[in-house]
Amino acid sequence: MAELEIHLLPVLSDNYVYLLRDPETAACAAVDPAVAAPVLEKLDELGWKLTHILSTHHHMDHVGGNLEIKKATGCTIVGARGDAARIPGIDVEVSEGDAFTLGSQTAHVFETPGHTVGHIAYWFEGARALFCGDTLFSLGCGRLFEGSPEQMWDSLRKLRDLPGDTRIYCGHEYTNSNADFALDIDPGNAALKRQADGILAQRQNGQPTIPALLADEKVANPFLRADDPALQKAVGMPGEEPVTVFAEIRRRKDHF
Repeated sequence: MAELEIHLLPVLSDNYVYLLRDPETAACAAVDPAVAAPVLEKLDELGWKLTHILSTHHHMDHVGGNLEIKKATGCTIVGARGDAARIPGIDVEVSEGDAFTLGSQTAHVFETPGHTVGHIAYWFEGARALFCGDTLFSLGCGRLFEGSPEQMWDSLRKLRDLPGDTRIYCGHEYTNSNADFALDIDPGNAALKRQADGILAQRQNGQPTIPALLADEKVANPFLRADDPALQKAVGMPGEEPVTVFAEIRRRKDHF
């Protein structure tokens, strides 16, 4: 099977839209198109014909371009069954355990509530690519606008269980500020320090920090490590329930 082609498109102040193309069939998807014009322009530049939009959640900086792009291309919009009423133009509803096919490529659907109650993620196993919206960021996670700490911690553990060679394609370029916070609460983490140094160099050179590698996140991202005794000790909560530790870390990040 040919490798899934992935193009990263920065839009707005810090959003990423992802354009995906299956070389075998020319099936093509846009993940979380915040705005229409840059997406349509890039598709035209690449010579790709859009067939699908994949929505992870209902926030306008992720679905704002749905209807205009659908009108221009006739594409099919995929989104969460449990949040269909808030996904503009939705045609195909998916939920936990479903598989979505983009040409010869298959994405497994995960329900990942927390940032919103109807958030989902798409894992293209063959391409080792996870499109996780605002659930998981490099060295961070999304704010809990609608869900509970319990829901978000469960969602993050679900994504953490994926293979370490999974590449994380998240919704925003937040990595540098996430690294500053992570170092503030976990300054003794050598793996985190190495990752943060690399991130700083990337941003100084105008490069995106995405995709991130899940194996790196498992040892450096504090939001994936609320059950790690070393992280619990670093934040002064040894032996506490992981969800309690997670909630405290999220609280601190909200006020950092």
